[in-house]
Parts: sequence; C-alpha cells; structure tokens
Amino acid sequence: MTVAGIMRQYQVVGRKAPTGDSPNPEAYRMIIFAPNAVIAKSKFWYYMHQFRKMKKTTGEILDCVEILEKDTGFVKNYAIWLRYSSRSGTHNMYREFRDVKLTGAVSQLYDEMAGRHRCRPRSIQIIR
Repeated sequence: MTVAGIMRQYQVVGRKAPTGDSPNPEAYRMIIFAPNAVIAKSKFWYYMHQFRKMKKTTGEILDCVEILEKDTGFVKNYAIWLRYSSRSGTHNMYREFRDVKLTGAVSQLYDEMAGRHRCRPRSIQIIR
C-alpha cells in the first residue's frame, strides 16, 4: 500500500457468508484509514483474518462508506495509538498531532513514521 496524498476514513462492515448452519452470521464493523475504498476493504480482510477466523473467500462486505468530519473550522489535538514493525521487532507508540481533521493528523502520522523511523505504510497499524 502506498500513501498518495491525504488519508481518508472509512467504515467497513462485513461478515462471514451465510451458510445452512448459520443463515444470519454476526457482522463486524471497523473504522479504517486508507487512501481509497479498495484499500480500506483490503485492510478490513487483513485485520479480520488476524482477529477472527475469516477471510475474503469465506466472507462478504456489507457496507463501505467514507466518514466525513462535520466541523473542521479550528485546530484540534489528536492522539493516536499505533503499532508498527521495524527491523528489530514490533513496537507500540503513542503520538499527538495538531490538525483541523483527523484524516490530516493520520496523514502526518504516516509521513512522520516514514521520515523518522523508516517505517513503511503497510507495517503501521492504528489502534485507536
């Protein structure tokens, strides 16, 4: 995944495909930051495979919608918890950014991680 321009915030809802045993399986919702909807869906399946026993071939996407912020008229402080893989291992980190939008703060995060830590976008996982 490459980060081209500003990141966008998506809400992706998916579930396991209905079968005879479970005609109405449980749905899962995730808030994901990605440059476009295709990458957001791909990241959704990546995380679902890690957290639940589910992959793209056995599941379905119910909804993928972009979340837009309502009031972006003033600067706010955003705190971001993240996990990233470096050459020496996996690390947890807490960062704060000032921006008018959450998506702008996340874009700053990806730029700073690339500059200071030589971290690729694919190895960054935003926790909260």
